[in-house]
Parts: sequence; C-alpha cells; structure tokens
Amino acid sequence: MSEDIKKFMYLNRRAPHGTIYAWESLEVVLIGAAFDQDVSLAFFDDGVYQLLKSQDTSGIETKNFSPTYSALGDYDVTKLYVEQESLEERGLTLDDLMDLKWEDEDDDWAEKDSIRLVSRAELTDIIEQQDIVFSF
Repeated sequence: MSEDIKKFMYLNRRAPHGTIYAWESLEVVLIGAAFDQDVSLAFFDDGVYQLLKSQDTSGIETKNFSPTYSALGDYDVTKLYVEQESLEERGLTLDDLMDLKWEDEDDDWAEKDSIRLVSRAELTDIIEQQDIVFSF
C-alpha cells in the first residue's frame, strides 16, 4: 500500500433503523471506497444489529438497506470488525450475522470472510492504528 493512502475506519455503534446514522455511514463508506481509500468498519454496541441476517423493515415503513453490505467486497471493503462483547451482551453470535464474503484475486479468487470477530481490547488497538476515524 502506498504511503499516501490513509487508513479510514468507520465506527458503527447505533442500531440500523430509527436514525439515519447507519445508512449515512454505509453511503460514506461506499463513496470513500470508490476513491480507493483503505476503508474498514467497526461494529459495536447496538451497531452489531446492522449486520443481522434477514432484516425486515416492513413494519416500520423504511427501506431495508442491509443487502447493500454484501456489495462492500466489490468495493474492496473487506475488513468488518465486530466486537465479540457487544454480540454477547445482546445474546447474539456470529451465526446471527450476514455471511459477508469477498473474492481475493491474489488467491485465485478464493472467497474469504469479511467479518472479523475481535475482542474489545483488540478493537481498541485496531482503532488506534487508523489515520482517520469517523463515528456514526
């Protein structure tokens, strides 16, 4: 990676619906990735709900944007960090989250997991390594 490319991390700590934060974060991530930024996302607190499988928003009359997460790999956004403690505190496991993959062209197009389960301490270290951090 070129030294002039900055590492951008987007912190997602709010539930996917009820506010505009989750949707705006996803839009900004896609825009940044389109400009070849090194983009990663962190999901913690209620932000882990953004990655839940089979979201149904028909009862709240809002658009379900969660399928858009499956496109992140096409934009080379392959680092989605999910905090283990936030999942556990909400009675969730990795199996409750979408199966998000990306294709590694350097490894004969092998499919790889985008979601990386990390501890709270590990996430803190990862955030500290970023050049620019946005919180949503």
